[in-house]
Amino acid sequence: MHAPASISPVVVNGQPCALPQSTLASATLLHVLRNDLALNGPKYGCGLGQCGACTVLVDGIAARACVIPAQGVAGREVTTLEGLPGRCSVTEGLHPVQQAFVDEQAAQCGYCLNGMVMMAVALLERNPDPDEAAVRRELSGNLCRCGTHVEIIRAVLRAAVLMREAQA
Repeated sequence: MHAPASISPVVVNGQPCALPQSTLASATLLHVLRNDLALNGPKYGCGLGQCGACTVLVDGIAARACVIPAQGVAGREVTTLEGLPGRCSVTEGLHPVQQAFVDEQAAQCGYCLNGMVMMAVALLERNPDPDEAAVRRELSGNLCRCGTHVEIIRAVLRAAVLMREAQA
């Protein structure tokens, strides 16, 4: 007996998930993450992929979950804010980027935080020693209404140091 064709595998935060094809065919990735898998790190902001609140990693690349059809991630690896601690093998507890955001008090309302953290992780996985200009470029597509950009940039630069120290 074979598995029904109506189930599609997706790996979310390191865990295989089997989602009904009907769900994947009719919903965005953000909808599936929040409503079907109860992962509330990614936020609904603009619904147009413009603000960054819904950012997740798909196969390690930052992507806007509100504009990705859920069926587009079948067979792929999706990481949300909730899955970051398991993504870094050199630390326990919070991912170094999350810890740096706490240390630098880089949040006010917190709505943009998911996108800022996920973009920072993607950047630091590609470039473990960015300068301030690189951080600013990477985060330029993420909106923060509270104006904590200075603290956020400091947090990303601190996270880079924490990650390098943890690997040494």
